[in-house]
Amino acid sequence: MKWKTVLAIFLLVVLYLIIGATVFKALEQPQESSQKYLIVQEKINFLSSHTCVNTSELEDLVKQVVSAIRAGVNPSGHPSNDSSMWDLSSSFFFAGTVITTIGFGNVSPHTEGGRIFCIIYALLGIPLFGFLLAGVGDQLGTIFGKGIAKVEKMFVKWNVSQTKIRVTSTVLFILFGCLLFVALPALIFQHIEGWSALEAIYFVVITLTTIGFGDFVA
Repeated sequence: MKWKTVLAIFLLVVLYLIIGATVFKALEQPQESSQKYLIVQEKINFLSSHTCVNTSELEDLVKQVVSAIRAGVNPSGHPSNDSSMWDLSSSFFFAGTVITTIGFGNVSPHTEGGRIFCIIYALLGIPLFGFLLAGVGDQLGTIFGKGIAKVEKMFVKWNVSQTKIRVTSTVLFILFGCLLFVALPALIFQHIEGWSALEAIYFVVITLTTIGFGDFVA
């Protein structure tokens, strides 16, 4: 690829980022401002209702709560709650997010030992999972290839032009792929997690693309 082509693609990516930033800003900033206003009002109302608590004490408590949430601890509920974000099933889930590079971000290691092990585990696990994906992709490619060939044979019998056959078969298998990898998992998560259809589809797409924001975790 020539440097002019690389530069053109780079400028296109920058333009795409600027467009994305502008749209996200327009959509999300008003909600953020509203939430900021609400939390300030809640603090004012709390302090006026609990005169024995001063502003610095409340801010210290808020900081501790935020710190707990970032550490993966749910600060709400009764203190005797012994649920752990690092039991075997949760740790298995976290290990999966590491090797798949999804990295939801809702849980992360906070000890030096955990972080060192995570580095080594990722360096070994990501290539291993890559080999698995390559194998699965190869098998799916073979299956889809055979399916496309069957569809094309069917259209040939109907004397359809080769161009129309290619376009139709490609569209059909894209739709099948969307149904298999997006719609079906979204329906399952919608039922299990009680999410809306949009939330379920959003989670599936964000997970499959390994973006993994972590705002929705199954």
